[in-house]
Amino acid sequence: MNRRRLFSAEPGASLRVRRPVVVDAGVLAAVLFDEAEGAVALRQIAGMTLHAPQLIDYELASIALAKARAGLGDIAAQGLADCRQLALERAWVEPVAQAALAMSYKISSYDAAYLWLAAALQAPLITFDTRLARAARRHLGSDD
Repeated sequence: MNRRRLFSAEPGASLRVRRPVVVDAGVLAAVLFDEAEGAVALRQIAGMTLHAPQLIDYELASIALAKARAGLGDIAAQGLADCRQLALERAWVEPVAQAALAMSYKISSYDAAYLWLAAALQAPLITFDTRLARAARRHLGSDD
């Protein structure tokens, strides 16, 4: 009997499916604005497909404005420019569910948007925010 050889071909690194994660503004700000925690944040999100609610751009603009007012205008401008180049999927969030999550977990409606999106995508939520992390662990059923 003649045996056939089995071959396998894998897509290049740029074509592989990357694990989705939801990142909040604090995580992206740490990376984009060269904050002390930027290296930690970058290691955590490297190789992932990044997702965030559409409000992410408004939050990052607000953070950049605060940095510019604190005398860090160059860093703020560069961070916003870098943000435009960032591979980040922005998503619409269901406002009624967002408000319900905010009430249920006693978090801001902004934070609830990230939590809603993580649940909708069944993806991890990456944040430096202790209160949001606690709500995410409860809502997403994570023990980490």
